[in-house]
Amino acid sequence: MPERRTVALVTLGCARNEVDSEELAGRLEADGWDLVNDAADADVAVVNTCGFVEAAKKDSVDALLEANDLKGHGRTQAVVAVGCMAERYGKDLAEALPEADGVLGFDDYADISDRLQTILSGGIHAAHTPRDRRKLLPISPAQRQESAASVSLPGHGPAAEAPEAAPADLPEGLAPASGPRAPLRRRLDGAPVASVKLASGCDRRCSFCAIPSFRGSFISRRPSDVLNETRWLAEQGVKEIMLVSENNTSYGKDLGDIRLLESLLPELAEVDGLERVRVSYLQPAEMRPGLIDVLTSTPKVVPYFDLSFQHSAPGVLRAMRRFGDTDRFLELLDTIRGKAPEAGVRSNFIVGFPGETEADLAELERFLNGARLDAIGVFGYSDEEGTEAATYENKLDEDVVAERLARVSRLAEELVSQRAEERVGETVHVLVESIDDEGVYGRGAHQAPETDGQVLLTSGAGLSVGRMVEAKVVGTEGVDLVAEPLDGSLACSEEAGR
Repeated sequence: MPERRTVALVTLGCARNEVDSEELAGRLEADGWDLVNDAADADVAVVNTCGFVEAAKKDSVDALLEANDLKGHGRTQAVVAVGCMAERYGKDLAEALPEADGVLGFDDYADISDRLQTILSGGIHAAHTPRDRRKLLPISPAQRQESAASVSLPGHGPAAEAPEAAPADLPEGLAPASGPRAPLRRRLDGAPVASVKLASGCDRRCSFCAIPSFRGSFISRRPSDVLNETRWLAEQGVKEIMLVSENNTSYGKDLGDIRLLESLLPELAEVDGLERVRVSYLQPAEMRPGLIDVLTSTPKVVPYFDLSFQHSAPGVLRAMRRFGDTDRFLELLDTIRGKAPEAGVRSNFIVGFPGETEADLAELERFLNGARLDAIGVFGYSDEEGTEAATYENKLDEDVVAERLARVSRLAEELVSQRAEERVGETVHVLVESIDDEGVYGRGAHQAPETDGQVLLTSGAGLSVGRMVEAKVVGTEGVDLVAEPLDGSLACSEEAGR
């Protein structure tokens, strides 16, 4: 019997990429590949790249070169690039990085097994010529669903119709396709939290962002597919799902119902075994009163607001092709906290944008001081090729951008620490995520995985990964919280573990 082929998936970038990797893993395993964790143990190392900003692109190239170094020293025979950077640059990346044995775009995902087998056998699969994926679907969102059947949408599964019943010979632990766009998915870790894609692409035209050009126009997944995938994840032991896309507030607009998220969230919260539902990537200008109501009042849907503010000075926001200002943003936060005082809020900001003045920076600082955000990401502006902002003339010197980045980063660090201290005395519900010699760590409802802080529990008696624990916050360590499990919560956990 021939030895089975092995493949390792190395994932960089955001939670959307993590979902894409698990879909690729599902496709490969269903086609007879063995998945391994370490690239050194794989015949083929597949690096799911990020193409968002220069730092992410550098990390992707470094990962490809690191995997390439394994060739000739062990089992690894080929290194293949997939993901956003591969899609964005295609043949240009292949020419610039000959260490990669293949550069595959999104259109190759449906045939990923054949592509890897060709490369592993010494064949060549020509890298694609990059194109603007926004042009693949109609401009009108209402016309996209029918056309989308012919377009590869990462995280949406195969375009072909799925069988009425799942094949009986699928490997254990592999999610069966349940609809025309439901993916095969294989979990790549045993974490109690998993991301679920609501949509792909983006219709916004922020002047600093290139994502829509290589991710394409916004297209929603159907609610039935989102529900079926969530049910399967819960059966796999997942306790929290995080809904991801480039813009969750637009979900449903191409399905004829811009308020579809408001009706989907309560259904997701009722999935057996699920403890928490979290929504990420929200646009402040698109926040609706009804959505705020659902996010702040639905049991198991956490009052968590990942709001993409980017700045608060009106002039900078207009140059970014965005909307809002300091006072409107603060009013939005007041509305949210009026309904859920304990709500978690995070956001990212760009400083040093072309034309940003000292007054603009002071306006951003005014907003940050009043916003009481739980987590803040700050980035210095840099040109992204193909974006409108890259053509702007009034660029700031690099040293000015660096100084402003350092200045606002210091302020952000101080403010999130202050916000954490405000939570001392609160009761938090903590999802336990890791237990080691250092202690028991988890996250409260106001903390998303990877991007926000965490909670250190002062006692781990009777606890295991995946448990929900009620605890009282007794201290802080920067943005992180220190919390003491309540006696009743530990007793319930011990009983549940028997």
